[in-house]
Amino acid sequence: MPMQKLKEYLDLNNVKYVTISHSSAYTAQEIAASAHIPGKVMAKTVLVKIDGKMAMAVLPASDKVDFELLKEFIGAENIRLAYEQEFMDRFPDCEVGAMPPFGNLYGMDVYVAKSLTEDEEIAFNACSHSQLLKMLYGDFERLVKPKVLDFSFQSML
Repeated sequence: MPMQKLKEYLDLNNVKYVTISHSSAYTAQEIAASAHIPGKVMAKTVLVKIDGKMAMAVLPASDKVDFELLKEFIGAENIRLAYEQEFMDRFPDCEVGAMPPFGNLYGMDVYVAKSLTEDEEIAFNACSHSQLLKMLYGDFERLVKPKVLDFSFQSML
């Protein structure tokens, strides 16, 4: 089961969480709607290359990454979206595109949009396109130790 590693990690750290099964969905907005979770609580994990190094940008489902702001905040020379073929092997326990925002489990820096910290809970893909996990944001922050920055903007879809 793809989510096993994540669940074991959360259990080991005494984190309370809820697993939600939903019909297959591939965008964070679709998942939020399918699971009846507000888009601002549903986090999407965007993989980026920052000066050649893979990292995670985690933001609300309804937002987009402002690459120029992120680049400026972290003092990077180059930043871009990572190509699927660059990261698909890094998450052997996950379906492609369904990685949870736990970069610490995969040796990656994690940047979280400030707007995600404003809610008590966070929900995210749990290594599958048909399951998500919901937990307290404080527990997520304690385990992952992300860098919190204001690098996202509301999408007008």
